[in-house]
Amino acid sequence: MLLVFGLAAVSRTVSEGTFHCPQCGGDRAFRRRAGRRWFSMFFVPLVPLWRLGESVECRTCRGRFPLAALRTPTAERMSETLAAGMRAAVALVLRAGDPADPLARARAIDTVAGYGEPEYDGSAVNADLALRRTFLEQEIIRAGAYLSVEAKEWFLAQAARIGLADGPLGEGERQELHAIADLLGMSRAYALGVIVTTEGASR
Repeated sequence: MLLVFGLAAVSRTVSEGTFHCPQCGGDRAFRRRAGRRWFSMFFVPLVPLWRLGESVECRTCRGRFPLAALRTPTAERMSETLAAGMRAAVALVLRAGDPADPLARARAIDTVAGYGEPEYDGSAVNADLALRRTFLEQEIIRAGAYLSVEAKEWFLAQAARIGLADGPLGEGERQELHAIADLLGMSRAYALGVIVTTEGASR
């Protein structure tokens, strides 16, 4: 009787989800695959041997990538993080000035809506104003991790325009803007340049 035996690689799906595919360049469904070498007979895996590691497989392009690919945020996750960061900045700037000023609040609502939250309104502003400072700071830090240098500049300028909506910046608002810039990873000199330029453009 002829015996046909050898080694076979078998993969199984251990989890599924959505990730940013480095090959497709967009948010795609993925399968997380774990491989293992088996001793086989008649092409049937019989005895499990050593593990081959795990990989991420894109369900669209079928490309396979290391698990590190899952660390890249999806476009949806990035959008949510940036909106949350701007909401936090809005709350800190409003607290440093007059949180009840209608012009500043209107500017704040328009700014957050521009970051992807069109349903943001006065009630949401009030809810954010009641949040702990440490929580708000962490939201800004998370947002800053996704921003380029130019995007950080724009982010800070948007926060400054909220403080300027009801008139010149007060000392408290100015200090808060520098604190936000620090959370974003901007130098004090760079932040000062952005704030002064924004002030000049608002006159």
